[in-house]
Amino acid sequence: MRRTNFYIALLLLTSGYTSCKSKSSEEQPAEAESVIETPVTVTSVTPGPVTEYAELNATSAFLQSNIVKASANGYIKSVAVSPGQFVASGKIIFSIQTKESTNIGAIINNLDSSYQFSGITNIKASQSGYITQLNHQAGDYVQDGEQLAAISTSNSFGFLLNVPYELKRFVTINKPVEVDLPDGTQLKGTVASVMPAVDSVSQTQRVLIRVNSATAIPENLIAKVKILKTQRENVISLPKEAVLSDESQTNFWVMKMIDSVTAVKIPVTRGIETGGKVEILQPLFSTGDQVLISGNYGLADTAKVKIVKPE
Repeated sequence: MRRTNFYIALLLLTSGYTSCKSKSSEEQPAEAESVIETPVTVTSVTPGPVTEYAELNATSAFLQSNIVKASANGYIKSVAVSPGQFVASGKIIFSIQTKESTNIGAIINNLDSSYQFSGITNIKASQSGYITQLNHQAGDYVQDGEQLAAISTSNSFGFLLNVPYELKRFVTINKPVEVDLPDGTQLKGTVASVMPAVDSVSQTQRVLIRVNSATAIPENLIAKVKILKTQRENVISLPKEAVLSDESQTNFWVMKMIDSVTAVKIPVTRGIETGGKVEILQPLFSTGDQVLISGNYGLADTAKVKIVKPE
């Protein structure tokens, strides 16, 4: 009997010890796992205007040239212009004297010296512009109707723009456009005319852009023309870096801060993209919401982050 009681007591003691040990092990707190926080930078959502432009190249050109011709057979006495010079309408640019006028002038001057007949014919510029061709010089003999010079008329200057036909609805007469020259100069332009023909190969339509410039612009200069396509006010847009996508470019999302250390994945529907900004159509973010613009790539749907200031 004593032996039986001894075994029972030993069994209870062993069971109690095991239970206490197990309980002690369970109650002992596990070593805290370290939380990895990804350093990120954020931007705040702010409504503003979104503008979309179509950018096309245009070439400067003079569309009209005025041909200066001799009005009689004779010798050129003087030339008052040089190539590239700007001449105003009505300026004398050539003087011509015929053999007949020379002989007649000598006779008249012998009869009456006070008359001072010269017999010189002055040829004036009929349009303002630049001398692009100068075919004769003083002393040359020319015939009636012969070309003496060519003037590119200044009022025919503009930029020729080849517009793809699918963009034609954005190019209307008198519509303002922006013309950017290679040296950084920005000019205000206006759609002056649209040619009534389409190139059969490129399917583009030629458009003339008029500009106002305080300085002379050379011909054949290639400039960039910005044509307004869409403009909307008070829309939500985010920097391009904030919008992520999958490999197929079909699903888009942003990482939005829900508290000071947690960012979650928010699927979005994009609108137009211009100037490094992407319009967000859905969901409707609130002003002041914060989204990640760096450190967001590869994050899980819910991630612990640490906001740092950009350098």
